[in-house]
Amino acid sequence: MSNMQTPINSGFGPTATAQDVLRGVDLTGKTAIVTGGYSGLGLETTRALVQAGTTVIVPVRTLEKARQTLANLPNVELAELDLLDPKSIDAFANGFSRSGRSLHILINSAGIMAAPLSRDARGFESQFATNHLGHFQLTVQLFPALQKANGARVVSVSSRGHRFSGIHFDDIQFNNRDYEKWAAYGQSKTANSLFAVALDRRGKEHGIRAFSLHPGTILTDLSRFLTDEDLKAFGVSRNDANGHVPEGLSVAENGDFKTLEQGASTAVWCATSSQLNGFGGVYCENNDIAPMMAADQQSGVLGVHPWAVDFDAAEQLWEVSETLTEVKLAP
Repeated sequence: MSNMQTPINSGFGPTATAQDVLRGVDLTGKTAIVTGGYSGLGLETTRALVQAGTTVIVPVRTLEKARQTLANLPNVELAELDLLDPKSIDAFANGFSRSGRSLHILINSAGIMAAPLSRDARGFESQFATNHLGHFQLTVQLFPALQKANGARVVSVSSRGHRFSGIHFDDIQFNNRDYEKWAAYGQSKTANSLFAVALDRRGKEHGIRAFSLHPGTILTDLSRFLTDEDLKAFGVSRNDANGHVPEGLSVAENGDFKTLEQGASTAVWCATSSQLNGFGGVYCENNDIAPMMAADQQSGVLGVHPWAVDFDAAEQLWEVSETLTEVKLAP
């Protein structure tokens, strides 16, 4: 993967918005699914895609909340989905499949961050289950609809937090090691990136390309589990407004803090840009393919850690995910 993780100088920088990268792009007739598409970055992603002509299906846990936030957007459909409930995922995917529609864009944006230890009904750690396994099961079941599009993209919203941890295959669920919320988050975000690597390998012959990305640091409801000390470490406080760059800070060239409009741009770029034709399985940030970090590099703003794009780890994670979800691609 190291040769593929080479920036292509897209021309869009860290301050570019989703509207900037979609300028002149007509997505009329395209269908997208955006998980988490009714709040925070997901909502901004939905808004940008709709404005470009896309019909967007937004899976939701709370229909009433979603109806309120999406009330003024045309061409948006809602359907119930709980990423921690395998039966709910099955029902959503089966419902979409029965519609007979092609799926051109799938953006796996929903997630949780730094949550206290909890487990789903299967006993799986909640961050890994929500951020990775739920999306794995959803994507595999939607694979025929993606294939039908004759040119589809799957975008997984990862994070720079993938650097906190690789995948601990000997104890993914924290059954035999002490739980640490940031290690669990980092593992789940590494899983998002590795999923793109493995999915792209399986999808490219069917016209399906997969990408992962770091959207930037944006204040959203994703921070709801953070303590005041956590926020202080990021240089922000609970009084800073969600979706805005905190007062006194700016979007530097390293693309750190961003607004919602800026934060949604890389996901939209990955999902739609012709600049990525012929690419796949890469990790992106600031509307470009991210460079590879050195394996021993402990800090630095730009780049992806090698463990997040490792081919062997991606294949191992795919096999583990099939076992845990009991879902496989149809032969």
